[in-house]
Amino acid sequence: MKIETNLGPDRPDELNRIEAAGGRVINWNGQRVLGVLATSRSIGDHYLRPYVISKPEVTTTKRTDKDEFLILASDGLWGVISNEVACLVVRRCLDGKMKRASLEVDKENRAAEAAAVLAELAMARGSKDNISVIVVELRKPKGFLRS
Repeated sequence: MKIETNLGPDRPDELNRIEAAGGRVINWNGQRVLGVLATSRSIGDHYLRPYVISKPEVTTTKRTDKDEFLILASDGLWGVISNEVACLVVRRCLDGKMKRASLEVDKENRAAEAAAVLAELAMARGSKDNISVIVVELRKPKGFLRS
């Protein structure tokens, strides 16, 4: 399961903040700040200040023993791959059932392999944005004892 924090300019509170700062959200192949940027918070894109801010929105989620992995990725991935497909790919990579062709992947590198598979899939699906992906495996190793 992916917990998504949508910080797009189409979110009502973000739209209100942008418009209060004097900006506009324009539908240009999706809702975009001034018709340019599809996110309303960014550490770059200084030319869009004060409409795009760098202040992060932070949420805290309590982990459980059922948590399998975490996917940290830029919109270059999420723009072309759904949460469900990304989770399916990562789960298969971590279980050793999927990998890139002609590579032998040991168990310790499966999370990195999953990230690489997702990035390649995003490129194959025509992503035109920056693609950054990190996969963190959260499952306890077999034989792990809780103290």
